[in-house]
Amino acid sequence: MKLHEYQAKELFADAGIPTPVSQLARTVEEAVTAADDIGYPVAVKAQVQVGGRGKAGGIEIVESRDEAKEAADRILGMDLKGYHVERVLVEDAVDFANELYVSVTMDRGVGRPVVMVSTRGGVDIEAVAAEEPGAIVREHVDPAFGLFGFQARKAVHSAGIDRVVAEDVASVLSTLYGLWSERDGADAEINPLMITDDNEVVAVDAVFNVDDDALFRQPDLAELEEEDAGDELEAKANRYEFDYVRLDGNVGIIGNGAGLVMTTLDMVDYYGGAPANFLDIGGGAEAERVANALDMVFSDENAETVVFNIFGGITRGDEVATGINEALDRFEEIPKPVVVRLAGTKATEGMEILDTDRVQVEGTLEEAVRAAVAAAEVVES
Repeated sequence: MKLHEYQAKELFADAGIPTPVSQLARTVEEAVTAADDIGYPVAVKAQVQVGGRGKAGGIEIVESRDEAKEAADRILGMDLKGYHVERVLVEDAVDFANELYVSVTMDRGVGRPVVMVSTRGGVDIEAVAAEEPGAIVREHVDPAFGLFGFQARKAVHSAGIDRVVAEDVASVLSTLYGLWSERDGADAEINPLMITDDNEVVAVDAVFNVDDDALFRQPDLAELEEEDAGDELEAKANRYEFDYVRLDGNVGIIGNGAGLVMTTLDMVDYYGGAPANFLDIGGGAEAERVANALDMVFSDENAETVVFNIFGGITRGDEVATGINEALDRFEEIPKPVVVRLAGTKATEGMEILDTDRVQVEGTLEEAVRAAVAAAEVVES
């Protein structure tokens, strides 16, 4: 479960991590009032759970009441990478001298939590990791003992952070790890952690994702999920009980099994396409479940085509095909090209059952992915 920035900042502030003065606004009038209360300059920030908000026009620094009104009017209601902006966070604009990056996550390769520190904050950290991995310092943590103070100081020192603020940064890192551990975090990140001209440390952005399987231990955070399940597609995924992740590509992907879906994502990328989502519908061939999956991908404006990658194990391929046909019957019009690949038990029989007037059937995953990628390119052109 992903928290919005404003929710994560409340969590950070309660734990003792310094954050800017801020107010949440749902209307232009509320945003202007908040800006007046805080004092200019302020940042007006779209509250959607997607990266790159600044580059996409979702964050603006304003110097006056008129500018605040114009920014709020532009950002509220905008479509930001497929997300409808319904709220903005208005916060004190921090005058900074440096930007850092700190985070906590699980290193599944090592099987331990890892804290990360870098002086390359305020930019796409994934790009930094790929192009300059040495710029990110990593320190693994034994979960039985937690993050020791010397480990936090070691990570900060190894990252080359100025000694004047090193102790404060180490304190933020320790607090962030404690919060991540106590609150069943999946990922916790501050990017950027700003250093002001007065050498104060301030978390200007905040990311906190909670392990869904541990929400029963975090009832107050679970209430935040009920209050705001995310955008429309993520809300549908919750209702339909799908494992779903929204991505930035144009090829919609549906499969039955996480490994199968991940393989399909990799194949789409390999053949020059870009996945629009990760959608695992799980086992079963019920038409209702297939129809719900199609409804989600058809509703995604970024997805130009849909590729089904289905493996029939205990569930037979002919039953899956029947479910797909029945699901398609529920749509008056098929709005996007649908490519289906079946494998496993009774796959041949299933491919013969599929309605080829409405779906394109391919015998291998490679052929299905190529067809879906090509169809997406045709639609976009």
